[in-house]
Amino acid sequence: MANALVIVESPAKAKKIAEYLGDGFTVESSIGHVRDLPRNAADVPKAYKGEKWARTGIDVDNGFKPLYVENSDKKDHIKLLKSLLKDADELYLATDEDREGEAIAWHLIEVLNPQVPIKRMVFHEITKKAILSAMESPRELDRKMVDAQEARRILDRLYGYEVSPVLWKKVMPQLSAGRVQSVGTRLVVERERERMAFIAASYWDIKGTFATTEGDTREFAAALAQIDGTRLASGRDYNDDGTLSRDDVVVLDEAGATELVNDLDGVPYEVRSRESKPYRRRPAAPFITSTLQQEAGRKLGLSSAMAMRAAQGLYEKGYITYMRTDSTTLSDTALQAAKSTILERYGNDFYPDDGPRLYTKKSKNAQEAHEAIRPAGDTFKTPDQVASEVPISEARVYELIWKRTVASQMTDCTGETVQLRLGASSTGGKDVEFNATGTVIQHRGFREVYEESKEASRNDDEGDADDDERRLPPLQQGDAARAAGPLEFDGHETQPPSRFTEASLVKRLEELGVGRPSTYASIIGTIQDRGYVWKKGSAMVPSFTAFSVVNVMEGHFPNLVDYAFTAKMEDDLDKIASGNEFAEPWLTRFYFGEGGDDGEPGLKEKVSTRLPDIDARAVNTIPLGMSEDGKPVVARVGRYGPYVQLGDSENADDNQTASIPDDIPPDELSLEKAMEYLSQPKEGRILGVDPETGMDIYAKAGRFGPYVQVGTFEEFDGTDEKPKTASLFQTMTLERVTLDEAFQLLSLPRTVGADPADGEVITVQNGRYGPYLKKGKDSRSLQTEEQLLTIGLDECLKILAEPKRSRGQTAKPPLRDMGPDPETGKDMIVKDGRFGPYVTDGEYNASLRKGDTVEELTVDRAAELLADRRAKGPAKKAKKKSSKKKATKKKATKKKAAKKAVDGAGNDATEAD
Repeated sequence: MANALVIVESPAKAKKIAEYLGDGFTVESSIGHVRDLPRNAADVPKAYKGEKWARTGIDVDNGFKPLYVENSDKKDHIKLLKSLLKDADELYLATDEDREGEAIAWHLIEVLNPQVPIKRMVFHEITKKAILSAMESPRELDRKMVDAQEARRILDRLYGYEVSPVLWKKVMPQLSAGRVQSVGTRLVVERERERMAFIAASYWDIKGTFATTEGDTREFAAALAQIDGTRLASGRDYNDDGTLSRDDVVVLDEAGATELVNDLDGVPYEVRSRESKPYRRRPAAPFITSTLQQEAGRKLGLSSAMAMRAAQGLYEKGYITYMRTDSTTLSDTALQAAKSTILERYGNDFYPDDGPRLYTKKSKNAQEAHEAIRPAGDTFKTPDQVASEVPISEARVYELIWKRTVASQMTDCTGETVQLRLGASSTGGKDVEFNATGTVIQHRGFREVYEESKEASRNDDEGDADDDERRLPPLQQGDAARAAGPLEFDGHETQPPSRFTEASLVKRLEELGVGRPSTYASIIGTIQDRGYVWKKGSAMVPSFTAFSVVNVMEGHFPNLVDYAFTAKMEDDLDKIASGNEFAEPWLTRFYFGEGGDDGEPGLKEKVSTRLPDIDARAVNTIPLGMSEDGKPVVARVGRYGPYVQLGDSENADDNQTASIPDDIPPDELSLEKAMEYLSQPKEGRILGVDPETGMDIYAKAGRFGPYVQVGTFEEFDGTDEKPKTASLFQTMTLERVTLDEAFQLLSLPRTVGADPADGEVITVQNGRYGPYLKKGKDSRSLQTEEQLLTIGLDECLKILAEPKRSRGQTAKPPLRDMGPDPETGKDMIVKDGRFGPYVTDGEYNASLRKGDTVEELTVDRAAELLADRRAKGPAKKAKKKSSKKKATKKKATKKKAAKKAVDGAGNDATEAD
């Protein structure tokens, strides 16, 4: 009996396909890539250790030949695949049909060296029909797609390994640069720069509720539109510097608004015009990768990574088609399935008379072979059917995909939009017009199922009013109207450009043609993991380090972060995949340059010649303004983090500096805020005097958190003593801690009393793992820090009498109950841990990150933190090290850091795109 080996990428996919193929087939996964470029020096085979190019794994002088090594964690699995291949009479490579999947298939051939027929098997959905059809019509491996993937991998490795060391030398160690991550970081930084330069402008408007004068009880809202024939200025009429963008508008201030409202009290109104026009909205196209990420973010609150994990799970279980696609095309099978669903559930009126809708608009570089993301199969399973079979997050994403797919084939939403203009003359002699808009939906069409969400538009006072159904009374031109109540006037300020959310950043990357939709989630994850971006709610905030990195790239490697240049590289990779470009000459141009006197220099020359031109002081500086005495005030990125500086003397001791708190966004660091930090004495805030020593007691911010201190180090010069310090409790703040509280903190450790049974003293103190009590060699954890100040002898004896429990068994009360995780259904609780607050579902723990607070943490954010933690797998248990090993490790730290730089910083300097 014939025996075929089928290799796919993931175990989940292997399990599902094995169900369809049955006997005669062995289905196994490769678990992703089986080999890659060396990650560090340890990965480089002994035979290549002496090669000058071994660090990158690319022989740039020999046709950019890559050095591939088997992944160390895959060696046993490769042995398994080889043993299975020995018993097979043919090999099916069923990896994904994109460049990455094609490359995995090629690497499998290179590693396994099969001596049996090889067939490339491709499919877009994991259904029995699709799998059997793919078996019957295999194709050859597409070497051009492999070349494109390899070219991209080589390019990204060279980019990361050549440029990252520049950042280490000019900004700080262990930073990384990447072909797409650096562009993504630049986008976020540019938006923050716009916010920093923004100057708000104020304006006022007037609104009212109106009705007819003939007893019609229906009321409607209208807003002042023009005064004496000139349109009233709104937020969108202002530039970001606070000036008007046009001169044909009138600006209303508070005094003018007050006067006009008074002058309009009791005046009659007349309908000066009535305009009606047809209302029509068309459904959005079926999902592609980027639009799925955007809608999952806006509608479900999922991060890009969470959305893609859910989609991956649905695909591997056979519920949706392949989720990495940039084509909006639907197959004939899908069109028929959507039609059947519409006719059955909604009726003939909701299916277009002229047949199926065809969406031909594709994102840049769309791959024609792929379909849009849709429910799998000849008939679409309903969301209710799927909900009982998959995790909550996957069920929510499936419902989104089902609705979008079905809605894309439904009729338009139609109706009528009416605009009324109400005119009046004020007692002050001004002619005014109010505008009222109403929409009547006559046929809901696709909106019966789904409506695409939109990013909120800043400075748009009306928003998408046309999309909301509001009926106006049947007034005609010349009819009278009246104000149904007092007019209301309100002041507004223009808003700065909104920070990117994950959804809007994905949209912008797609518009620019930067990266591929399949990589957007990893790009967003990378710039957060590198510390270039952090989240404040859903907004993406750049760090001060990100400003320095972008300054280096823009000032000295502008092409590498140029949007058009980066998009062109994507075009070139597509040309390689289609056979219209060859990888080696393309890589030569990028790395060695165009050649000739007028040619663009390559990456190698840029890195080697431009390093001396980079002024580290300048690229790490953000000007904030001038102090009252004419000294410059700047924000700088230093070795130990960002700080503000007053003065520009080359002698650092002549300048005044102060640390910048971790959680302040760059656009909130105003000149006033910087001066506030600088005004705080280096010694800290003086709380009062210590009666025992006569020294001042300070409240200070330290590297490991806020604390109180008695005296200064200068006061202890010439003695063997140091100032006494005590950390603040987590419930205390640096700004509010009092002198009495400082006395209590400094009194620790506190002697509670002696055990009457043996006279041994019992003390309480704060330790590495939190508050605890101690009697001799016996100790017990306390639940709260406050107990250190209040617990008495009887309670201590009671605790000591109880069986000793491990640290994990002495649970602190939860800080907050977040409710069920939308992805897993497990209860999420925020707890206080050794390294600060964290969220847990009982299986995984995830620390709150920069920008997260216990009070403002949302359910979606808590779920995102846990999802990121789950994606990294179970935590490895730390092995106990002897004190000797610890000492050795400490001594080796500097040596190891230097070695890591030589190796290309391991993971940090790789492309990560």
